[in-house]
Amino acid sequence: MSVAIACPREQVFEYLADIANHAEFTDHYLVDWHLTRENSYGLGAGARFRLKGPGNRFHWGDVTVVEFERPARIAEDGRGGKFNRIRSHGEYRLSPRDDDGTDVEFTLATEPANLADRIMESLGARMFIKRQNAKALRRLRAILEKDERRGRRATLAGR
Repeated sequence: MSVAIACPREQVFEYLADIANHAEFTDHYLVDWHLTRENSYGLGAGARFRLKGPGNRFHWGDVTVVEFERPARIAEDGRGGKFNRIRSHGEYRLSPRDDDGTDVEFTLATEPANLADRIMESLGARMFIKRQNAKALRRLRAILEKDERRGRRATLAGR
C-alpha cells in the first residue's frame, strides 16, 4: 500500500525515523506504545504496543528498526501473537515525486509459526491489518501535510 505526501522526502524520512512518532498515526489499532530504549531514533530503536482487533486474544507485539537507509528506506522486524512466535517484517520505502512530494510505500510480511497461527491469519487477521495500515498511511499524510496531531507519541515504559 502506498500514499503520496506533499512534503519533501527528507522531512517524511525524519518523521518516520523516530519510532515514537509511529504511535501518532497508528493509534487507531496499535495502542499503549512503550519505547524499548531511551533513544527512539534510527537503527535499533524499538517499541512495544498492544493490537486492538476483533478476536485477538494475544494483543502485545513489538518492532525494532533493523535497516536504516537515509532518506529512502526504513525496515522493522517484530514479533507478536501467542508467545511472540509470529515474526513480522515491515518496510517503508520513500520515493521522490516530480512535484517535490514523496511516495511512501509500506509493506508488511508475517511468518505464522504454526497451523493455528496460519488459520487465524486466513480468517481475517491479514485483511484487518491491511485495512488498518492503509488508514495509518492516510493519517500519516494528514499529520505531515496539515500538521494534524491525532495520537500521542510513545514514551519509555514507566515514565
